[in-house]
Amino acid sequence: MKIVVVTACPTGIAHTYMAAEKLTEAALNQGHDIKVETQGAMGIENEITIEDVEEADVALLAVDIAVDGEERFRDLRVIKVPVSEAIRNPEAVMAQLGQG
Repeated sequence: MKIVVVTACPTGIAHTYMAAEKLTEAALNQGHDIKVETQGAMGIENEITIEDVEEADVALLAVDIAVDGEERFRDLRVIKVPVSEAIRNPEAVMAQLGQG
């Protein structure tokens, strides 16, 4: 499965990047292709492109705030989870993506 992910927390420092790391690790362990965009204190990093969206099967937003560019995912199934859930239990978050 190809997954595009956006992570963002209110301060955009630690939790944004912790969620990105945990979700990437869980996705790769389950054999998924993943690209994670972070929207943090440093701005948007590893930005998801139109091509990334077109190739993706699902979008995951691990966010606690509104994110820039959410409309990019209007043609995809979008799953939203809190950043804390992505950090604490990334495997369960990945399991949600296969449902539905």
